[in-house]
Amino acid sequence: MTTAIATITKMLETLPEEAQERVVEHLREYILDLQDELLWDRLFQRTQDQLAAVARQAKVEIAMGRAEPMDFERL
Repeated sequence: MTTAIATITKMLETLPEEAQERVVEHLREYILDLQDELLWDRLFQRTQDQLAAVARQAKVEIAMGRAEPMDFERL
């Protein structure tokens, strides 16, 4: 067990059981959100070179006058 987990455990033990359950539910939601963010960060890191290449290509097309403004109504 890490020091952080031991600290959280000790803190939880000072609370009444009902409060412990509420804290655990909040932690569960927070951890799920954090895991989701970490996944997005990893996915973004893997595609960053591709995104940069697409952005460079878009700049070239804009400079050459071959780009059109985005028509959000067609999406």
